[in-house]
Amino acid sequence: MTVAAPLVRDVSEWDDYVGRFAPSRSVEIRPRVAGEVTGIHFRDGEIVQKGQLLFSIDPRPFNAALAEARANAASARSTLALAQSDLGRATRLIADEAVSAGEVDSLRAKVQAAQAALAAADARLRVRALDVEFTQVRAPISGRISDRRVDAGNQVAGGEGTTGTVLTTINALDPIYFTFDGSEALYLKTQRARQPGTEPATVEIQLQDETEHRWKGKLDFTDNGLDQRSGTIRGRAVLANPGYFLTPGMFGNMRLASSGKAPALMVPDTAIQTDQARKVVLTIDAQNQVVARPVELGPVVDGLRIIRSGLTAKDRVIIAGTQMAMPGAKVTPRAGRIGAVEQAAAPTVSLPVAGEATIAN
Repeated sequence: MTVAAPLVRDVSEWDDYVGRFAPSRSVEIRPRVAGEVTGIHFRDGEIVQKGQLLFSIDPRPFNAALAEARANAASARSTLALAQSDLGRATRLIADEAVSAGEVDSLRAKVQAAQAALAAADARLRVRALDVEFTQVRAPISGRISDRRVDAGNQVAGGEGTTGTVLTTINALDPIYFTFDGSEALYLKTQRARQPGTEPATVEIQLQDETEHRWKGKLDFTDNGLDQRSGTIRGRAVLANPGYFLTPGMFGNMRLASSGKAPALMVPDTAIQTDQARKVVLTIDAQNQVVARPVELGPVVDGLRIIRSGLTAKDRVIIAGTQMAMPGAKVTPRAGRIGAVEQAAAPTVSLPVAGEATIAN
C-alpha cells in the first residue's frame, strides 16, 4: 500500500450564495409640467448620459406665461422706481417743512410695498422660467433606458412626486449591485472572521451559463438586522460593469471570501473512510501499524479534501490500498506523494451545499 504525508497548501475559503443583479440606481422619468409631448429624442433600450434630452413638451403655453411674468416684473420695477422718486423728493422738503412727517411715512411705506411686489414678481418670473426649462425632460443619471411609455402627441400630467405620468425608466448599470440573502450561521462566521480595519470582502460571481467565477467585486452593504421570519440577512456586493453586459434581474452564484489565505492539510477523497457517524483517515505509525484517525473534513479543492483537524503535516496517510488495511495490522508501506495542482494564485474553495443562501427577493 502507498502512504504519503498530507499536502500543505495555502487556500482561500469561500462561502456560497445565490442572488441576482440589481441596478445601482433606478429612476422613473416623470414630467414636472403638464402638456403635449412633441418629441422623443432617444431609442428604446439605448445607453443615455446624464443631462441628455429625452422628451420635449410643447413649450408655447409656458413661454406665454413667462412673457407675462416678465411684463409683471417690469411693471413692479417701474412702480418701485416711482415710489422711490416720490420719497426722495419728499425727503428733501422735510427741512423746509413743506411736507408733514405723516406724508413721508406714507411714501416710505409705498416704497416698501413696491419692493415686496417686485420680489414677488421676480419669484413668479423664476417659476415661469423653470416651467419652460421643464418642458425639456433630461436624463438625471447615466444608464440604460427602458422603452418609452408615451408617444409624441399624447398629453401627460406633470407635478411633484409620483403624480406625474411615467414616461420611461433608467437603470444605472456601471457599477451594478448583486443582492443576496445569507443565513444567520454564515453571517456569524463572516463577522467572526472579519478583522477591524480590513478591506471589504472580495466576491466572485458565476453566471448561469458559465463554468468559472469570472466577475469580481466587493461586499459593500449588509443590512442592519435579520429577517425574523426567514432568519436571513440581506447583503449586497458592487461590481464594475463597463460593458453593460450584466443586467438587473440576472441570477448568479456568488462566493464570498470568508477568511484570508491560510495553510491547510489536504488528502485525496479516496483516503477518507466512514466509521459509523464519523470520518476517519488510515495512517501508519512509527512501527508500521495501521492507525485510524478521526478527522474533521473541509471542502474539496482541485480534487483534494481539506482536513480541518485530526492530522498533522508529519503523519503518513494511506492513499492507496486502504481496502486491505485494518487498524492495528502491521503493513509494509510504499512511499508515495500527493501531487499539487500548479496554479498562479491560491486555490479557491466552494463550501458544501448546506452553506448556500436563499435567493434574494
